[in-house]
Amino acid sequence: MNHGMLSFEDALTQLLAAATVVSETEIIATNDAVGRVLACDVISSIAVPPLDNSAMDGYALRAGDVQPGMALQISQRIAAGQIGSALLPGTAARIFTGAPLPQAADVVVMQEHCAEQQAQVFIKQAVSVGQNIRRRGEDIAIGATVLRQGMRLGAAELGVAASVGLAQLTVFRKLKVALFSTGDELALPGEALKPGGIYNSNRTTLHALLHGMGCVVTDFGIVPDKLESTRRVLREAAQDHDLILTSGGVSVGEEDHVKPAVAAEGEITLWKIAIKPGKPLAHGKIVSVGADDTPFIGLPGNPVASFVTFLMLVRPYLLKAQGHAAIPLRAHAMRADFSWPGDKRREFLRVRRNDSGGLDLFPNQSSGVLTSCAWADGLVSNPPDCAIEMGDSVEFLPFAELGVR
Repeated sequence: MNHGMLSFEDALTQLLAAATVVSETEIIATNDAVGRVLACDVISSIAVPPLDNSAMDGYALRAGDVQPGMALQISQRIAAGQIGSALLPGTAARIFTGAPLPQAADVVVMQEHCAEQQAQVFIKQAVSVGQNIRRRGEDIAIGATVLRQGMRLGAAELGVAASVGLAQLTVFRKLKVALFSTGDELALPGEALKPGGIYNSNRTTLHALLHGMGCVVTDFGIVPDKLESTRRVLREAAQDHDLILTSGGVSVGEEDHVKPAVAAEGEITLWKIAIKPGKPLAHGKIVSVGADDTPFIGLPGNPVASFVTFLMLVRPYLLKAQGHAAIPLRAHAMRADFSWPGDKRREFLRVRRNDSGGLDLFPNQSSGVLTSCAWADGLVSNPPDCAIEMGDSVEFLPFAELGVR
């Protein structure tokens, strides 16, 4: 039993229930919409393709006109973007890929199966009606819903929007996230380290993860380990932001001031999760006079714990808040080429796929060893009280599906 700790599943459910979809939208150029979330369905006003057309270079003709040993007169030439005349009986049209099919033609024979000589074409094999023809509306029919609200717009989706003639799309506005770290021991890269100091890797890691999700980040820097300083920055960060995200200061040490500061400025609604790494994650809100409350999520200070809890808990929260229709967390069954004793908490183990189709385990699973995340290409989600034996099937979460690499 993990007394006083939420299970991973319950924590994720609570976080998703607390996330509200951003309501504001904006209209932007289709070419600029990669990575954005569509705010309304896209319905096509045209058919794609708009006309029956040739799927390849060749000859358009009537299948019934093809007779063994008989040549067809070439009556016209049709390139893409041209409209030919109706095909006369016993003739063929030289046609190129994408060109509209002439009226009365019912087959296109690829040029490799034809022989042209003195304005005539010989068909060298049997043909069938509809061969090598792309039909009008074969891809998209008039009135079809081609893109759904809540879709993340990638290259293929933007190509679909362009194919129905849309130069602009309506998307949800970007989420605005306030970010800061706590810790008197922290220094920024480029600064000289004082005795006992360490460089702040979480700031860079979380910046990259947030930018990768399309968020607008306001960096409030490193906040001193003082309660009043933390409260002041929380009040500032609550202004005009959709989320306050912190790292460090949410455990139970005498210098961990973030959790009590949030409680003083608002409310803590979730704390301590039965996961490893990442137990001391906190969720709550900052209350602002005359404005909406601002959600808060506090990540652990250890770099691996911060990285893992962002992927497993903050990322789904942000996806929902961005308006994503689906928030998948799909595990792939893979073979463990390692043994592991397990833990009372759900564990997220750093692993990498090997050439034999299994998973190798990084030898040091400490929450302070960030190189394990750079070495790995995913996580094994290991349930509580579950030992792993060599050859067991485990749940693998690839980084590529979690927005990393």
